Amino acid sequence: MAEFETVRRAAAGTRTQAIDEGLRAYMNKVYGLMSVAMVITGVISMLMAGIASTSDPSQAVAQLRNGVMLTDVGSALYLSGLKWVVLLAPLGMVLYLSSRINKISTATAQILFWVYAGLVGVSISSIFLIYTGESVASTFFITAIGFASLSLYGYTTKRDLSGMGSFLIMGVVGLLVAMVVNIFLQSAAIMFAISILGVLIFAGLTAYDTQKIKSVYLAMAASGNQEFLGKSAIMGALNLYLDFLNMFLLLLMLFGNRN
Repeated sequence: MAEFETVRRAAAGTRTQAIDEGLRAYMNKVYGLMSVAMVITGVISMLMAGIASTSDPSQAVAQLRNGVMLTDVGSALYLSGLKWVVLLAPLGMVLYLSSRINKISTATAQILFWVYAGLVGVSISSIFLIYTGESVASTFFITAIGFASLSLYGYTTKRDLSGMGSFLIMGVVGLLVAMVVNIFLQSAAIMFAISILGVLIFAGLTAYDTQKIKSVYLAMAASGNQEFLGKSAIMGALNLYLDFLNMFLLLLMLFGNRN
């Protein structure tokens, strides 16, 4: 009996170790996918900002209110009706990816994720024309520190954060409604309140999403379904990417120094 118990405990310890190693590899994959997406967004955003603006008055065809001169590309992206296509294209892509994730291959899902990250880069490229480069860099650095701390909390805490999910998602919907309303009101006070609440909401979502990603792996690790785990890693990376991106943009609106 004693020998049997020793063997049972050894087997249980081996399974636990295997799960821990698998979880670490899974989380590294999630963070890796998210990081690549952030690099794609950043590179595309800076390239588009460079193409869209000019310091040569002879090449300028339009000008932003802050005096930044725009090329033909910049005028089309930021001042024409095309700007709505640029703004809405990432939303269409993320909705398509989310709705089709169970019907497409893991490789296709990953490619769509990269495409989405590139579209986001185009849509937010104007931040490099509105805010100083130092401000964008410092805000990104602050966001990265905050995101890492919140994600680590979500990964390590024993507290069940699932109860926060519905509340936080309702908060995101409320933010979107408030932003749409403020397009017409153009209230600086409302925008300031939206930014403050938005940072808090996406901070909470960072911890919540990290714990959810971990829970999904632990629930599915025994199944050995690599296709599902691959897709869930992509969706987990997408969720964390959105949390980081929104925190960054909201903090930039709050504290960024404008050109």
